[in-house]
Amino acid sequence: MTFHYQVDGNDFTLAGENSSKVKKHLKQLGLPPEVIRRVAIAMYEAEINMVIHANGGTIDVEISPQEIHIVFADTGPGIPDIEKAMQEGYSTASNEVRELGFGAGMGLPNIKKNSDEMKIDTKVGVGTTIDLIIRIA
Repeated sequence: MTFHYQVDGNDFTLAGENSSKVKKHLKQLGLPPEVIRRVAIAMYEAEINMVIHANGGTIDVEISPQEIHIVFADTGPGIPDIEKAMQEGYSTASNEVRELGFGAGMGLPNIKKNSDEMKIDTKVGVGTTIDLIIRIA
């Protein structure tokens, strides 16, 4: 089962909508609540990052009996220092974004914490792709 989503980079009110859709599908499939929770958190954090930093992007979700494979892709500015970006609390979000309650610097750490495998491919000025696997069993 596969799903493809567009993330609008200009609308914080829509951020998280795709993770909610996937959460609903996973519940309908009867997957374990812990798996659903991990997928929802990882997807929400990545969606918010796409809105804050990359002016949107795409999400591709593939659900198999063994795992959930999610690929987030954007054509944003890229991540200049992945090591820094992976530190809890490090953020490059603007003051305006922080005033909205986002940009606390927990996005990438939370994505990693809630996935079994995480690969980041990023190039400054080109964009970022995050490839996740969350195992079901």
